[in-house]
Amino acid sequence: MSSWNKIYKPIVVLSVICIVITGALAVTNDITKPIIEEATRVAQEKARQELLPDAAGFTQVEGISVAGVSDVYKADNDVGVVVTSSAKGYGGTMTVMVGFNADGTIRQIKVTEQAETKGIGSKVAGDASFWTRYEGLEAKPLVLGEDVDGLSGATISSKALTAAVNSAIEAYNAIG
Repeated sequence: MSSWNKIYKPIVVLSVICIVITGALAVTNDITKPIIEEATRVAQEKARQELLPDAAGFTQVEGISVAGVSDVYKADNDVGVVVTSSAKGYGGTMTVMVGFNADGTIRQIKVTEQAETKGIGSKVAGDASFWTRYEGLEAKPLVLGEDVDGLSGATISSKALTAAVNSAIEAYNAIG
């Protein structure tokens, strides 16, 4: 058997396969990227509308630089503000949207992304009844165990949720 068949041919064949697969993945990414971005934008807009149902649309607020905060949107009719923030939980990053009333109280929160442990931390991140603990609280830094109770057995996830809400509060207060 020649060295071409034994050594070089498998290398060439595998290289061609890698190039073809890489090209196919690049084309697929180019096709699906705008679709995914649009679906994400629509889901975020829907979540903002859920948090502030009286809002007549939202305008993004620029120039707010707070660690963990990715977006700040103010309602066009001044009924409130929605801030998107994140914090590190037990299983990964937890992303939270916090809706603030015009009077500076938390109207509602919603966890939009999470990777917490199923059955434990996911109760913090996925249970809307847990989120009600934050409703009506003033937009001032919250202390877990004092201002809001954590969930027994999910301390790290409870701390992450509170940290994300505190980042949102800081961004809300920076608006002025």
